[in-house]
Amino acid sequence: MKKVIATSEAPKAVGPYSQAVAVGNFLFAAGQIPLDPATGELIEGDVTAQTDRVLQNVAGVLRANGMTFANVVKSTVFMVDLANFAAMNAVYSQYFSEPFPARSTIQVAALPKGAQVEIEVIAALE
Repeated sequence: MKKVIATSEAPKAVGPYSQAVAVGNFLFAAGQIPLDPATGELIEGDVTAQTDRVLQNVAGVLRANGMTFANVVKSTVFMVDLANFAAMNAVYSQYFSEPFPARSTIQVAALPKGAQVEIEVIAALE
């Protein structure tokens, strides 16, 4: 049976989707963009600041299901400019530790609200 995960530690969904859905031992989180959960507005700043806000939002979703970044088994990073990959990766590496989850990074034409980065995760309880 699936369970919808919702938390005020991450922005409310801006469309017909859930912040995350838990099924069994797995959590499937929607992509997070750098929105301030309190205001719902895109934060200002470069890809470094935006990646940090995105991962804070992801952390809130994980916590809402009793999880941490250690539970993440797969992440997908969407970026509007892969020239900023090193800056994103520097922040990303502050949130994840070995053994690292599998990851894909994809350059996209645009992201909602003009964000520079979006990250989605799949996590599992052991």
